Amino acid sequence: MAKILITEDEDGLRSFVARALRLDGHETVEAGDGADGLACLRDQPFDLLLSDIRMPVMDGIELAHQAAAAFPALKILLMTGYAEQRERVDDLSGKVVDVIEKPFSLPDIRKAVALALAA
Repeated sequence: MAKILITEDEDGLRSFVARALRLDGHETVEAGDGADGLACLRDQPFDLLLSDIRMPVMDGIELAHQAAAAFPALKILLMTGYAEQRERVDDLSGKVVDVIEKPFSLPDIRKAVALALAA
């Protein structure tokens, strides 16, 4: 199974997603903002970065740019609850597999991760 970094500033949502993905056999590591997420990426290899777009310190767009530049084989899946944030992903085409809209259900996030890993 995959090793997945979940970068999300909402503790409850981050824990919910991590638990859901562990049910599918994935190993998860959690970070509360983009800067912490980037530090995790530099410390150990991951198969997938699952990140919120809107976060303090470093947002998911900047994290995705830096992660894609430093780790070109890393698959990136972004999450957002703000429709206007989706437009900011346009300059990441080819680097981001997809953007999943919040709120999402447990089956939605598990399916999105499975599709991102298969891409």
